[in-house]
Amino acid sequence: MIPVLVAILFYLPRPNIEAGFNVQILPLFHAVLNSATAVMLLASLYFIKRGQIKAHKVTNLIAVALSSVFLLSYVTYHFFTESTKYGDVNHDQVVDAAEKAAISGSAGIYYFILLTHIVLAAVIVPLVLFTLLRGFQSDFERHKKIARYTWPIWFYVAVTGVVVYVMISPYY
Repeated sequence: MIPVLVAILFYLPRPNIEAGFNVQILPLFHAVLNSATAVMLLASLYFIKRGQIKAHKVTNLIAVALSSVFLLSYVTYHFFTESTKYGDVNHDQVVDAAEKAAISGSAGIYYFILLTHIVLAAVIVPLVLFTLLRGFQSDFERHKKIARYTWPIWFYVAVTGVVVYVMISPYY
């Protein structure tokens, strides 16, 4: 449901209303949230490897909270703004031949990272929810089985969110 909502936002006409604040600060905020999520996931892994269950649980819940704030903020940003085009130096929503030539070497890398980030971001939401549910139900065997997939995907999504921001930030 969430990926469908986000996809729809990219095609809806932008509303003629003001957000009440400068939404242009949100991409940086998203990168900070993704960075903090990645740190919490590393801490979570550290704690569980040392048998510190309570700290593991707390860091995962913080990571979920950070990811939830990210999702709400991301939807807000895309509700109020047009998508930023990679390489659009003059901000006219068109990447002309000269702009394409300037980014030719990095465009493939950017779009590969972006595509894998988007696909795995859609996959990670149910994985996180099922992993949390199994942990809360004290079904630790099934929790561990799914966490083996959830953790690396979630970590990848968090880190590549920052990489995507760094790569596209010159074009905001």
